[in-house]
Amino acid sequence: MSITNSLDSIYFIKVPEGTSFSKAAFKIDPNIELPVQKKEKDASIEEDFSKLSEEQILSGILTVLAYDSGNENAQYYRDMITQCRPNIKTELCEAAVLKTKNEDWDIAEEIWLALKGLDPKDMAITFNMALFFDQKADSFRSMELHDDADAYDELALSNYKACIEEDMPDAYFNAGFFYLKKNNFSEAKSCFETYLAILSDEKDETLGENGIYKKERAQEMIDVISNRHLEDEKFHRAYQLISSGQEEKGLEEIRKFIRDNPYVWNAWFLLGWALRRMGRFEDAKQAFLKAQECDGGDENSDSLNELAICQMETGDLDAAKKTLVKALGYNSENLKILSNLGYLSEKTGDLEEARKYFELVLDLDPNDKIAKQEYDRLSN
Repeated sequence: MSITNSLDSIYFIKVPEGTSFSKAAFKIDPNIELPVQKKEKDASIEEDFSKLSEEQILSGILTVLAYDSGNENAQYYRDMITQCRPNIKTELCEAAVLKTKNEDWDIAEEIWLALKGLDPKDMAITFNMALFFDQKADSFRSMELHDDADAYDELALSNYKACIEEDMPDAYFNAGFFYLKKNNFSEAKSCFETYLAILSDEKDETLGENGIYKKERAQEMIDVISNRHLEDEKFHRAYQLISSGQEEKGLEEIRKFIRDNPYVWNAWFLLGWALRRMGRFEDAKQAFLKAQECDGGDENSDSLNELAICQMETGDLDAAKKTLVKALGYNSENLKILSNLGYLSEKTGDLEEARKYFELVLDLDPNDKIAKQEYDRLSN
């Protein structure tokens, strides 16, 4: 059963009075038009109901529920499809999870939206959508598509918040890591603390191995944030300024933070990030090297990748290769690291090795346009 990302592919048709639908003998209201999915995008409209397949009707309903869930007849359509296909929700959930796992983002998104439209009150679906949008944002960010990544971050956050309003423990846990990614450490800490508070009365045998691990992980993140003073407003303000293109002002804030907290790798990373964005590669390199000296900084793939970029820009190609290989050891499928290894190989004249790195990127993400462009250029 297909779903399309455009309402243009469906049309509505009136059904003759007295008509029943499907083996479930669903009684159709002749006053409500049914959505029909065209067999092909440019196919003509079929007005004879007897010539339409059940598949076209149900696919049309899913498209409406996905992209027009506020439709005045949405509940009628929900009743119809769930009566005709009692297992539709389970089938769609399995398909959505599989497509997400395979990083088939567009189709997965269509299915999650259809599921949400099918049962808007199911918070498990809302939570899974938050996780999906979170993952999709990370995928876009790995391809340097920051505007798209930010848009999906907003969708993830809105779904996390909806789950948090229902006091879902896992929503607090995952939202904590979402806020960590955004360098909003005060919100992250608050989420982790609330997560632990909700589970404070739960016994270990009830939580199970995974639950115990998550409690320990949450406490670990709280301790890291507290010990490194990452809740400090200067740090958060610096990140906000740098990420919005106000690097000079951001530098002032992060330097104030470093004066009070000179051994926090995150702060040196932020300093290096600002300097690198300003084209001050030598200064940025020194900041990233300083981050490597701090606890935790030498195991962060993003920090190592940024250091390698600066090493390449300053002509230290051998060091850049070692840094990227080390970063790859911590995150073997990071597209940015693999692409940078491709660019580095090209700089050193090893075009075949460069081509193989871009080919590996495309194996992981066939939609990476920049990698495709580089691969084609090197292949020719």
